[in-house]
Amino acid sequence: MDSFNPASLSSTSERIEEMKKGFFTSDLSTDEFTALHLAGFSPLGMVVGSSVYHIGFQSQRYNVSQELTVLTEAMHNARELALSRMVAEAQALGADGIVGTDLKMQTYVGGLEVVEFISIGTAIKFNKAPGTLRRSDGMPFTSHISGQDFVKLWQAGFVPVHFSFGVCVYHVAHQSAFASLKQMGRNVEMPIYTKAIYEAREIALERVQQEAIAWGATGVVGTTLNVSHHIWGESAVEFMAMGTAVKAHNLTPDPIQNVTITMSMDK
Repeated sequence: MDSFNPASLSSTSERIEEMKKGFFTSDLSTDEFTALHLAGFSPLGMVVGSSVYHIGFQSQRYNVSQELTVLTEAMHNARELALSRMVAEAQALGADGIVGTDLKMQTYVGGLEVVEFISIGTAIKFNKAPGTLRRSDGMPFTSHISGQDFVKLWQAGFVPVHFSFGVCVYHVAHQSAFASLKQMGRNVEMPIYTKAIYEAREIALERVQQEAIAWGATGVVGTTLNVSHHIWGESAVEFMAMGTAVKAHNLTPDPIQNVTITMSMDK
């Protein structure tokens, strides 16, 4: 089956064409917009990518801690589809990159195993030299940092490369009834759970790191680590690490003049 192309929708193409004429939409706050403008960047439009995905099933042994690779692959691939479609919209606008990417998941009536992954951000361009800040593959960079944080990075000599994330869906083994009875009423560590959760987090963090390195980044900023049960109940837990991979740029940012906003107290 052919993959869905959002550009085939007339409503999508009309929205993109309207923004190409100079009218922009964004999810930027007033402070973000002002900071970007003063730093020499312009918003081109709010860009969106979406994928409605059916999450498969994977059996697991009750007493064995293990990664559920089928579910990990589904959660990773669905997000990649959403992100790639958002990047395609930014590319169509001639953007250098995307700031403020929000990557989330939501369910609809019709089955808990069917979920939508949606990615939203604001495409921006570097006014002085459009196209110079794109990734090594010629596509706009992606980032989940705010417009203000982007400007701070830019002024410090760094630029985002890629919104990197690592996923690990993991089954944590249940301890035996005897072990549960032994700890009843006591303060005691549960080593089976500790070890399993450690391993799952390490897998997710390692995948963020490797993805950032693959894009030529020198580090990752704004890393967060989320834990969710989603649609699986207690049978599986998703550990997701995400952050913005960055690298140094060789350009000289223009100095930004401080802006002071005053309000008159006169009636």
